Amino acid sequence: MKPLHTLLLLLLLTCGPLWAKEAAPLAEDPAVEQRLIAISEELRCLVCQNESLAGSRADLALDLRRELRSLIKQGKTDAEIREFMVSRYGDFVLYRPPVKPTTWLLWLGPFVLVIVGIAALLNYLRKRNRAIDTAALSDAERQRADALLREGEQ
Repeated sequence: MKPLHTLLLLLLLTCGPLWAKEAAPLAEDPAVEQRLIAISEELRCLVCQNESLAGSRADLALDLRRELRSLIKQGKTDAEIREFMVSRYGDFVLYRPPVKPTTWLLWLGPFVLVIVGIAALLNYLRKRNRAIDTAALSDAERQRADALLREGEQ
């Protein structure tokens, strides 16, 4: 290794701690953070849609967690916080939306699709079985089949 490379390497290694930042505190109040995590686990990230609000790193999720934290500090109950989120973003924000007329399709849709799929499969199988010709072989066809079988045995 050239002396210049060695000198640069040593310089980088010794200056590394100068670039380090102080770790941000995990939480001002652990009780608030526990409630925040419990509530945000039940809420969907509106950007990611397949992640909880607690696990998302999207900017909107960070803003919503900040909002939830302020609501918790204001003394709101968990139910009031969920109601606030639903009034603002609709039932879509909940991982487990309530069963009501506007969400019936969401709750019953998978079962309806399975039933329709089974009915379509049974219908297809019935039509296929009717389409199969079950006519018996003629004497000539039977003799030819026997001859082919005897050839295969030899």
